[in-house]
Amino acid sequence: MTSGEGQRTALTDERRRPSTSDRKGQSRRAAPKVVILPRTLTVKRLAELTRISPIDVIKQLMRNGIMASMNQVIDFEVATLVTSAFGVRVKPEEERAPASSAGALLEASDDEIDLSKLVARSPVVTILGHVDHGKTTLLDTIRRSRVTDSEVGGITQHIGAYQVNYNGQEITFLDTPGHEAFTAIRARGARVTDIAILVIAADDGMMPQTIEALNHAKAANVPVVVAVNKMDRPDADSERVKRQLAEQGLVPEEWGGDVIVTPISAIQGDGIDDLLENILVVSEISEFKADPDRRATGVVIEAKLDKSRGALATVLVQNGTLRVGNTLVAGTSWGRIKAMTNDLGKRVKEADPSVPVEVMGFDSLPEAGDVFQVLTDERTVRDVVVQRLREKELENSGVRALTLDEIYTGVNAGEVKELNLIIKADVQGSIEAVCSALERMESDRVKVSILHAGSGTITETDVLLASASKAIIIGFSTTTQQGVERLAEREGVEIRHYNIIYRLIEDVEKALRGILESTYAEVVQGHAEVRVVFSVGRRNRIAGCMVSDGRLTRGVNVRVIRGGEVVHNGSISSIRHFKEEVNEITTGFECGVGLAGYTDFEEGDVLETYRRERVSA
Repeated sequence: MTSGEGQRTALTDERRRPSTSDRKGQSRRAAPKVVILPRTLTVKRLAELTRISPIDVIKQLMRNGIMASMNQVIDFEVATLVTSAFGVRVKPEEERAPASSAGALLEASDDEIDLSKLVARSPVVTILGHVDHGKTTLLDTIRRSRVTDSEVGGITQHIGAYQVNYNGQEITFLDTPGHEAFTAIRARGARVTDIAILVIAADDGMMPQTIEALNHAKAANVPVVVAVNKMDRPDADSERVKRQLAEQGLVPEEWGGDVIVTPISAIQGDGIDDLLENILVVSEISEFKADPDRRATGVVIEAKLDKSRGALATVLVQNGTLRVGNTLVAGTSWGRIKAMTNDLGKRVKEADPSVPVEVMGFDSLPEAGDVFQVLTDERTVRDVVVQRLREKELENSGVRALTLDEIYTGVNAGEVKELNLIIKADVQGSIEAVCSALERMESDRVKVSILHAGSGTITETDVLLASASKAIIIGFSTTTQQGVERLAEREGVEIRHYNIIYRLIEDVEKALRGILESTYAEVVQGHAEVRVVFSVGRRNRIAGCMVSDGRLTRGVNVRVIRGGEVVHNGSISSIRHFKEEVNEITTGFECGVGLAGYTDFEEGDVLETYRRERVSA
């Protein structure tokens, strides 16, 4: 080929090959003129809807200073930065679509209910009460099985869901470890229980945990049936139990009240038929109904990871019929049902309302209390999960605690009508004094409601009850159990400690009157132990650390503790994980930490990070 021919060929090829501006023009022409976009979507989905090359979408995001991958979720405002550059007009999707809001998804499902198709369903019963008062033994007697024998120490270590048939009618029982799970599920906004069975030993009477369980049932607003167990004991006294119930506001039917009290003996089987009959009576009065013909909805009772079968979830169907092959979403988990097993361990193909089954097929473990729903479109399911993950991130980034500061703000705005409190004190006498003083408080805009009062340390159960009821925990001359402070921070619950009663009363009074002043306190975020010290250059030194608890974040306050004494107060200037610079490192990871203006590290030093937080006086 001559040089002239080569030049002509190159010119021809150049004319055939579209320029960069031409290619962009093609992207513009190929894209529709007006595109409806959801409030949040992935970069890949944006490219599909607008018919713009995914590479061009990512490049345009980079030009606007946004680094995003194909599966990165962006909001509508960011999407408009891309579409405007390509001349594509967009409009936000209305909030009615399931993919745009997790809440809208459930609201839409409620609208589908046809009242004419509602039929009676089995009641769902939860057994509550003090430890060793015979909760599992009672259920064991009802089911004619040996559940108790298979449990460690005879104490319920898990949540079980079982069905029994009495006189041709099914009753679903939830056997819980006390009432922790009962409240944990309700704390996530799901009401599972229709009827609560409060088991009280006739020889022990009402114990602190019994009262606590009763308060949980009251807070959930479910009917209570009392089973006075161990009537076969020589020192059994059912009349004393009835008096104690009346003191708690539960007046037995024999005394002119509306609470059914049934004496039983779980071991001998006495009174069991009466108890089941009373459950069916309460169920008939309450008229529990569901539509078995609609798409299934319900609640996750528990979830576990099996080595051979993957993520397994015990779910309770509340409406519709759940079938093998259905695609369902629960919280931020989703999957296609591969198999279902009933409470007897048998494979089933479908589950009606009030039926508990173990489901196999979730992509990840859902949380207890997550509401599940069957959807027909897998793309919609994925969009819902993406949206919920985004909402969860936003929720976790915000402060969700109900504090006395917020009571003050809410009172001034005329929003707060009731202040819910949980009182824990060292002794019963202190409880009576604190409760009496708080109950006497009066305000024309807000009233004090004591959900639970008990002696002892503040436990995880107290935090769960406070989270479910938007309450504040007040501890008087008592402490918190290990790990409770972290749970409270995660659940957004404020715990206040007092040793002087008039200061406690003062703070609550100020909150009620809307005159609470604010101060600042330190909140510890995490600890790290210095394992080795590295020299970087001539003067700089870096601490090689292992994070023992919490987290370390670049820029936060930190104190260096040596031998129990603080030797330096400053801030974290850099964190390195291997060779990468990171903003944050969490429990169990190793890292290199540099502090601003401090290099005198020694092996064994402890780095404690903290933040200053505004709290009530």
